[in-house]
Amino acid sequence: MAGNSRRPGARRKPGTKKGPTKGSGGKGKRSLEGKGPTPPADKRPNHKAYRSDGASSSSSPARASASAPRRPAGEDRGRRPSSRREDPDGPQTVLGRNPVVESLRAHIPATALHVAQGIDVDDRVRESIRSASERGISVLEVPRVDIDRMADGAVHQGLALSVPAFEYLHPDDLLEEARQRADLARVAPLLVALDGVQDPRNLGAVLRSAAAFGAHGVLLPLRRSVGVTPVAWRTSAGAAARIPVGRATNLSRTIGAWLDEGLVAVGLDGEAPADIDHLDDVAGPDAARGPLVLVVGSEGKGLSRLVRETCTGSVSIPMAGDVESLNASVAAGVALADEARRRRA
Repeated sequence: MAGNSRRPGARRKPGTKKGPTKGSGGKGKRSLEGKGPTPPADKRPNHKAYRSDGASSSSSPARASASAPRRPAGEDRGRRPSSRREDPDGPQTVLGRNPVVESLRAHIPATALHVAQGIDVDDRVRESIRSASERGISVLEVPRVDIDRMADGAVHQGLALSVPAFEYLHPDDLLEEARQRADLARVAPLLVALDGVQDPRNLGAVLRSAAAFGAHGVLLPLRRSVGVTPVAWRTSAGAAARIPVGRATNLSRTIGAWLDEGLVAVGLDGEAPADIDHLDDVAGPDAARGPLVLVVGSEGKGLSRLVRETCTGSVSIPMAGDVESLNASVAAGVALADEARRRRA
């Protein structure tokens, strides 16, 4: 029966039982009241946000509060951004066995191949190591936790390829480079300008079509547009290394400056009354054989208003059936192929 056990420790020692305790009689009511909402971090002297960035950790809170400018309560205070939120214009990392193999096949200018220790070696891993070694890319065998840190939760399968930032040309340098390439081919300069294309696969396909049909350069806007990422590079099948790519801070202003240089800018617009067969009527009789800029709009909205107004004219691509529009890369390929036919004729 409970309480009758003679086992040591089963019964309380005599004289140790707690007696009744008196209540506070309401005297402790104030201690039970809350202190109100928690103040912001920059209002709490013991918080690191209260001190200035340059203040010493050993300095007193009063001294820090007197000398340090306080940051707003809603400001991000030293949060470390995720490593996967890469700068689109900065170095990037290709993760996974298939993407790494495809990137090396496309001759992306990588700097290092990271291979996890104890990786399950298959044909893709062997090809990646062999291709990187033949191209002089550093092959680094690192602990798996290092690649986990680089991937930040993304699937990497034990392979990571470091890719440096793509080097863009200034619009003036791009035009000069295009003129030099056109002079060597004894043709007029032909350039492609993309207005707000945000799919890297579309960009890669445009680069591939531009190189295939004799264009001399591609211009991208700085804002609201994708850059030459590893995905775009792979889609271009190496064409990104064969055609110069420039970036403009203001696309409409750059196109206007190129018009002053004697170029003709023709935009592809699905709602334009004239189709691409009547390009001479829109841009002039010498447009087919003169210096030309083909302007391609985004996948959804097409050409922006300022870019459309800056262009010399716009044309559409005739289509049969109920298809309303074409993919940006497909439209660029059709227009470039038609322009190449005109120039051959």
